[in-house]
Amino acid sequence: MPENRIYAQDTIAAIATPVGRGGIGIIKISGPDAIKIIQPFFRSGSFDPIRPNTHRIYYGKVIDPVDGCELDEVLVSYMQGPTSYTGEDVVEINCHSGLVVLQQLLNLVINSGARPAEPGEFTKRAFLNGRIDLTQAEAVVDVIEAQTDTGLKLAARQMKGALTKKAAEVQQKLLEVTAFLEASIDFPEDDLDDLNPHTMVQKVQHAAETIKNLIATFDEGRLYRAGIQVVIVGKPNVGKSSLLNALVGDTRAIVTAIPGTTRDVIHETISIQGIPVKLLDTAGLHQGNDEIEKIGIDITLSKIPEADLVLLVLDGSSNLDERDWSIIETVRDTSAIIIVNKSDLPQVLSVQKLPNEAYHKNIVKVSALYHHGIDELKKTITHTIIHEKHDITSNILISNARHKNALEKTLASLQIVLKGFQEQLAAELVAVDLQAALSYLGELTGETTTDDILDMIFSRFCIGK
Repeated sequence: MPENRIYAQDTIAAIATPVGRGGIGIIKISGPDAIKIIQPFFRSGSFDPIRPNTHRIYYGKVIDPVDGCELDEVLVSYMQGPTSYTGEDVVEINCHSGLVVLQQLLNLVINSGARPAEPGEFTKRAFLNGRIDLTQAEAVVDVIEAQTDTGLKLAARQMKGALTKKAAEVQQKLLEVTAFLEASIDFPEDDLDDLNPHTMVQKVQHAAETIKNLIATFDEGRLYRAGIQVVIVGKPNVGKSSLLNALVGDTRAIVTAIPGTTRDVIHETISIQGIPVKLLDTAGLHQGNDEIEKIGIDITLSKIPEADLVLLVLDGSSNLDERDWSIIETVRDTSAIIIVNKSDLPQVLSVQKLPNEAYHKNIVKVSALYHHGIDELKKTITHTIIHEKHDITSNILISNARHKNALEKTLASLQIVLKGFQEQLAAELVAVDLQAALSYLGELTGETTTDDILDMIFSRFCIGK
């Protein structure tokens, strides 16, 4: 639980579902006056506002207290703190979804004494009340924003506290070493045979190794969370749009035999082995014939440096020309895969004919028209962007840059501690670096995180979460 965290004990409310037409809309209320707030307008034969039963749903009607008109039939859920999401008394009004009805009900709640919630304030209160730690709170956003099944599973695992448990294991080992150091400082004349210095060093080494292994998962974890941007480039009529359609599995881009059909960037996101991949089909690179075409080509050139991966498409049924050579030179210093397309046609271009600049690139032969080689291409994309694959079914993968930063600072302090043990420094000096490591580890879970960082984290949340 975070220490010395204070917040206003008022009652907050917000619409917790996307505003628009739909079957159900939810208004969430949290705070000491949650029950009192709904009394002026909620009518139900089974609801006792003095002694309501917790974790129960009540059917009733919302009545406008001004004119007595019925506004909606609703279901009201009541969850008494601390066994609620926020740790406070929580009321949720399930009504029909629509801009007018939701706004009217929210206005009734606000007029009854609630305050409009700030972005992420419900989850922030859950954190401040010790219901969840900071890594679990951040996982809520990751669950909402997950783009693939794998990303969702990783976020759900973190929301359950997988990273928290691992941090707690490390923290326990470091606290044991801290106790040893404090004992050696306070009782230097005593025989402390039970506190073997070698054992303490092993504990720190094990903690450092655990932290190092977690940091090593960041690059892969970030991929599953944020995904990558892949730009498809090549000269006109080599099959870039056909390749996009083949990867997507649908007709997303217009395909014709006329060169230069694609003039603007076409975006499409797919999942390749659980990784969100944003594909950008771009205008063919050549000497543009009109102003619109030239703009499209300029956009293509601007996207190449921004890409995590470039798919350079060549026509296998024809020889390389000056435009191919120019494009190969353009992507020479990028992470790129060379795709020799149109493998269904008689092949003229051989791999041996590719210039030296292409030798260090992965080369895949495909027929985008008939979807031949697409599975192999997807595997090559995965192998190109993931250099060390972890078992995502059992391992913890960190995907948040803040987590990585806190772990790196923890590891740096632990390495100084180990050096201090090796050089037999005074226990007081080693203890200082050990406390620093514990403080950095506390930043990870939120125990020692500053209010400014908390505000920044929860500002990413939507209102109502």
